[in-house]
Amino acid sequence: MVKVRETNLPGVVVLEPKIFGDSRGFFMEAYRKSWLMDKGITDEFVQHNLSSSSQYVLRGLHYQTKSPQAKLVRVVRGSVWDVAVDVRRGSSHFGHWFGIELSESNRLSMYVPRGFAHGFVVLSSSADFLYLCSDYYEPNSEAGIAWNCAELSIEWPIPSGVSPIISDKDAALPTLAEISRELLPLNGQ
Repeated sequence: MVKVRETNLPGVVVLEPKIFGDSRGFFMEAYRKSWLMDKGITDEFVQHNLSSSSQYVLRGLHYQTKSPQAKLVRVVRGSVWDVAVDVRRGSSHFGHWFGIELSESNRLSMYVPRGFAHGFVVLSSSADFLYLCSDYYEPNSEAGIAWNCAELSIEWPIPSGVSPIISDKDAALPTLAEISRELLPLNGQ
């Protein structure tokens, strides 16, 4: 059994699994297709990724221009602040974001639909982050938005005076205003 919670962004949902624990440890179902199907989500996941990062590493905000990916994400070790941003042309929620802490202790997962940019910052000393993706990674289709884009005003829980650790590629990402609308996914894609 799992609780599927709606968020302020239509299509983005948080999954809270039922945990069965005893003196040996715990057991939980981490994924069951029917949980998402009950919410009208029919994605097939074709790629499973794992990243490991140290504290204050910030990855994102990423999306693909061709073959947009839906993602089901969770943390298996550590804690992150995870963010989804609606970047679908024509969406009434364009530019809106939702953020939540995902951790090994709360065991939550978040479903990020196609047409959303995604990113996270590591809050713990390190974190292992799993992604189930509905389409294959395509390097030539990779796109993104600057993590600190003023238009988005994402409230990253990074202490004052601390700079996140970002890749050179992510440091060069444009703001939402600098992206040609033709390079953003269509609503319904």
